[in-house]
Amino acid sequence: MAGRIPQYFIDDLLSRIDIIDVVDSRVKLKKTGRNYSACCPFHKEKTPSFTVSPDKQFYYCFGCGASGNALGFVMDHDHLDFPTAVDSLAGQLGLEVPHEQNQQRRGSDHSELYELMSRAVKQYTEQLQHHSQSTRAINYLKQRGLDSKTCEAFGIGFAPPGWDNLQKNLASSVEKEQKLITTGMLVHNEDSNRIYDRFRDRIMFPIRDSRGRYIAFGGRVLGDEKPKYLNSPESPIFHKGKELYGLYEARQNNRKLSRMLVVEGYMDVVALSQQGISNSVATLGTATTSDHMQRLFKVVPEVIFCFDGDDAGRRAAWRALESTLPHMEDGRQARFMFLPQGEDPDSMVRQVGAEAFLQLLKEQALSLDNFLFQQLEEDLDLSSMDGRARLAKLTGPYLKQLPEGLFHQLLLKKLSDLTGLDSQYLLSHFEEDNNAGNEQPPTPFKSPNKASPPHDSYLPTVEAPLSVSEPDFQHTNEYFQEPPPARHFEKRQLPNTQRQKVPLTASGYAIRQLLCNPEFAIEVNDSFDQLTLASDPDNPLLIDLLKTLKQKPTLHAGTLIAQWYGTPHGLRLQTLAALDHGTEANLAELQETLKDIRTRAKEMQQKSRFSSLLSSLHNKAPGQLDSDNREKLLQDFELLRSKHGISSESEKK
Repeated sequence: MAGRIPQYFIDDLLSRIDIIDVVDSRVKLKKTGRNYSACCPFHKEKTPSFTVSPDKQFYYCFGCGASGNALGFVMDHDHLDFPTAVDSLAGQLGLEVPHEQNQQRRGSDHSELYELMSRAVKQYTEQLQHHSQSTRAINYLKQRGLDSKTCEAFGIGFAPPGWDNLQKNLASSVEKEQKLITTGMLVHNEDSNRIYDRFRDRIMFPIRDSRGRYIAFGGRVLGDEKPKYLNSPESPIFHKGKELYGLYEARQNNRKLSRMLVVEGYMDVVALSQQGISNSVATLGTATTSDHMQRLFKVVPEVIFCFDGDDAGRRAAWRALESTLPHMEDGRQARFMFLPQGEDPDSMVRQVGAEAFLQLLKEQALSLDNFLFQQLEEDLDLSSMDGRARLAKLTGPYLKQLPEGLFHQLLLKKLSDLTGLDSQYLLSHFEEDNNAGNEQPPTPFKSPNKASPPHDSYLPTVEAPLSVSEPDFQHTNEYFQEPPPARHFEKRQLPNTQRQKVPLTASGYAIRQLLCNPEFAIEVNDSFDQLTLASDPDNPLLIDLLKTLKQKPTLHAGTLIAQWYGTPHGLRLQTLAALDHGTEANLAELQETLKDIRTRAKEMQQKSRFSSLLSSLHNKAPGQLDSDNREKLLQDFELLRSKHGISSESEKK
């Protein structure tokens, strides 16, 4: 019999999986403001009432009341029991689910890694402002046209020369030092047993994930040293094939994004933002991947790739096209812009201005179909039959990667027009090739003798004073508690399919604020005794939630619900997380609510003490009161008198 799945594995799993991807792979979602919506998969409806929140990592149906996190959705939608649903989600991330045999075995989440990365960002930004050698970095940034506001928005900093600047400030214990090695901020030279800073004498670009957490860095040299860019290696919190530099900032700066510009480097993203173009992203040392495109098309319907016009730039664009094809559903667009030799987006936008640059994109960017056929037609003579046959043969594997739909049919028609072959014949021919196993699409690019990858300057090379043996960064995940019994989802129809009104207590309102911004728990300095309010049914949950978040302030709503899954606390958290009262999470409002709870708790304690005292004195004459009880009784009378505005006899006189 398998052992328990450790809870911290579920915490890690839910922090790394995106509920939007989980739900959208089963139910087609449509972006509606900050959230996504669809017709509910759990009951029949014509008007969408099913909502998924990427911020809360939570889903809720206003029609039937279904709600939960990514794990709960998989259980309900796929009719899986708890451990099978965990296996399903872990498999999407390539993780193996371990099972505890020893009940005492415990692990940890990655909150400390995120915290160390945040502290590293703070150190680098402070050193850019105050370090004695930061002048070169500041001058370089000014030469690139960046001002302090832009640098601050992207958290740009400076790693000064020296082998142990970060190590001395952040590695205050052996445990923290090991965690810094895990994130790639420190390098362990196993041959010499030396540990030192990875980033030295570089301008630092922090990389954020979709939730704004710092997960990695890119560092640029100030001179002509190599490598020009040095990236963090893969780590438990950083997967470069999935992340995009600038995506978080773009979403923060634009409430309604309609297109995204993909460029080659960090500096291009920052420089474009400086000029007012705040919808650009860059890959992180890799070619554009399918995961990148899936993430981008979740945010915008149009993606424009802007690369150099040389061979390396065109190879990068072609790999981007290959990654884009499987995601070209109807309504989506992909275009390709190639800049003149020696130009990059940074230099171009400074040369012609933001407005003219955007006009160039509009007029000169090639559509996906034009770029595809432009490359495939190269060196082919379409006036000859064998040239047209060759074009059809080359196009087939790419056409098969497209999802069925209007764009697929239009591309097939364009191929039919170019070759003179009937569309149905082309389809049947491609199907024969598919059955014969001829699926690998040929690349239209000729590989030169000394070809270098288009992103070679971004590879995570290690600089070291001695020979370095890079550690392999493993995903050391161990996993969750005894799984609750499998649940069977029952359809719940609310009266008139309207949203159910849920009573909201003061503690319930505070819980909702904490679910929106769990880091607010750090700002709560009251003792738990001061916030204990017996008359508030949500108060025990509030106290338990504060205790949990004070230890782990990075847990989001979905993870918290998973921790209390199958309990009254878990059910109440689901209800409160689904509420939307039209207000943003606000620290001042939370503090005001807690102040009200504290005041009411104090009054209840005083009233209870007063009632207890009166009860004990019920059968006693006034002369039988001792001095302590008499003093307590007078104090309580005075408090009641002042609360209700009653004047004392001496004041009346």
